[in-house]
Amino acid sequence: MSASAGTARDLQLFRGTVAQASERIREPDFVPGCVRRFTALHGTPPGEAERLSWEHSWPAFLDALMAAGLSDLHVLLEYFLPGTGERVDALLLGRRAGEAGLTAVAIELKQWTRASWDRSRPLLLDVGDRQVTHPARQVGGYVHYLDNWISDSVGLTVRGVAVLHNAGPDLVSALRQAVAGGASAPYPIVGRQDLDASLPAREIATRLDCADLEFAPAPLIETFLQTRHRPKAKLLSRVADHIDGSDRFVLIGDQDTARLAILDAVRAERRKDRRHIVVVSGGPGTGKTAIALRMFADLARQPQMNPRLLCPSATLSRQFTRAASDAAKGMIKTFTSGLPAGLTGESVVLVDEVHRAHTYPGQRRAEFPVVLERLINRCAVTVLFLDERQIVRPTEGTTLDELQRMATRHGHSLTSIDLTTQFRCNGSQAYQRWIDTLFSRNGTPQPWTGDEYDLAVADNPRQLEAWTAAHIHNGRSARITAGFCWPWKSPERPPLLPEVSIGWKDEEGEHLWERPWNSRAANTAGDDQGVPARAFWATDPGGHQQIGCIYTAQGLEYDYGTVILGDDLVRTPSGWRGRPEASYDDALRHLPAEEYLTYALNTYRVLATRGTQGTRFYSTDPETQAYLRTLLPAAPAAP
Repeated sequence: MSASAGTARDLQLFRGTVAQASERIREPDFVPGCVRRFTALHGTPPGEAERLSWEHSWPAFLDALMAAGLSDLHVLLEYFLPGTGERVDALLLGRRAGEAGLTAVAIELKQWTRASWDRSRPLLLDVGDRQVTHPARQVGGYVHYLDNWISDSVGLTVRGVAVLHNAGPDLVSALRQAVAGGASAPYPIVGRQDLDASLPAREIATRLDCADLEFAPAPLIETFLQTRHRPKAKLLSRVADHIDGSDRFVLIGDQDTARLAILDAVRAERRKDRRHIVVVSGGPGTGKTAIALRMFADLARQPQMNPRLLCPSATLSRQFTRAASDAAKGMIKTFTSGLPAGLTGESVVLVDEVHRAHTYPGQRRAEFPVVLERLINRCAVTVLFLDERQIVRPTEGTTLDELQRMATRHGHSLTSIDLTTQFRCNGSQAYQRWIDTLFSRNGTPQPWTGDEYDLAVADNPRQLEAWTAAHIHNGRSARITAGFCWPWKSPERPPLLPEVSIGWKDEEGEHLWERPWNSRAANTAGDDQGVPARAFWATDPGGHQQIGCIYTAQGLEYDYGTVILGDDLVRTPSGWRGRPEASYDDALRHLPAEEYLTYALNTYRVLATRGTQGTRFYSTDPETQAYLRTLLPAAPAAP
């Protein structure tokens, strides 16, 4: 059985007693064998740094356990948490004297001898050239997962300890102080001196929070190993309460009507002995994302639904998780190459932005994405939110026609719901239609005359920046986006390189404007609050000072947006022309010009529909800029 099946039996590299592990770790083929097992379980080998950490940390940890007299405890090395995709370095299993249930101690192992952090962000540490989470917080996440994803029938009690076997007393003390009084304080941090073999065994065991544990009978261990991972009802209810309490996802008019229609379809089809697909189609701003999150809350309150909310975009899934609280981790997932844990034939799964589903070579079968097909075949109902004109890469996307053919082939039923009301762009369906016409191959848009949406063309990028900054100053959200027509090689840590570079000439002379792309980093740097992590560029303070691209803007929104058209999409007397040679996107730049044009038009259509109140355009190509001036009023002075 593979790891994705979600039972604990197959989710570790080694299981046995501490004594057995201590003996095996001395064998020369032990770590190489774990490398082979890791590769078989996860489809890719571990990195060299991870392999070296096993060689150095496992012996030190097991020696400490033996010195503590804990040789009879069961240990699982590199225990996989399928709901989140994370791994616990070691999981100790034992039983408290006189109790029937099992106790698990999650262990985070670190080789650190030093670390630093900003006082304003004590849970985000700099270790070497990496930025990592405080180990006590990591342990807390493992404990939370095991508390909320392992069935109550196991009778599991969970603890957690961070073991820094090379860390001196100063570092350990500082790390303890960093979490004192916070949510991570209950998880002990032990260092080199706490594991000194000259200490009494019971004292070492106490510091490892294991002094009261003894050997657990094999049936108790086996029950745990056979348990399928799935979120408990109390966790689902807590996530639903958080979403219900947010005014960011209030549905209006047709959006709520659509939500009720989808829920009716879900309830009706779950009672039938067949798989069902609900396809919710709509352009930008029709409420697909808000409906998806609200529906997830609805389903989380209903017994046996076992819901998941998935998205092919890591940016959007992290935004979802933030909106639903960290408790939703594992239930809201980035959906790329594998199925989420704990799904059953009763599960209802929502997939937002399914047009971004991966379809790389080898991931399609019978003209349909393999992983998406497996998901649909596994679950009772799959609700897919789709906008075919947001497919921006040849390695992504599916269509309603493909979904209908796949459903027929498998004998599944399919319901299609179309969202027509436009909510994002100040409710302006006129603007949405105008943008759809502008960024289409054969469209001939008329000059914009609407007054319900703030639309204009800027003379230069400096004007775009002033307009954006003015809105930020007035307490509104605003962002600058551009086509992927400049290199993106900045390091993850600030300072970022000013790679978006645009020159122009006017009556005052020649000018050069240079700004960085948004950060590549997964986490915001603690010492530079003005550079948010890539997933939060569109929402967090400072994002307006970097330039976003399609991969950070798609699926998100802000009050005011600006769009810089690069030289990859130019207007000629015969219409739009794609110029892939001007692109720096490795997924697209080698395509034929006609094929590239489709993705370029879709890309700029998406960027042009992020602003809810207004948009400014500017093109680096003089002919295209002149064309935009025939359609749009000149941008007035910044507010």
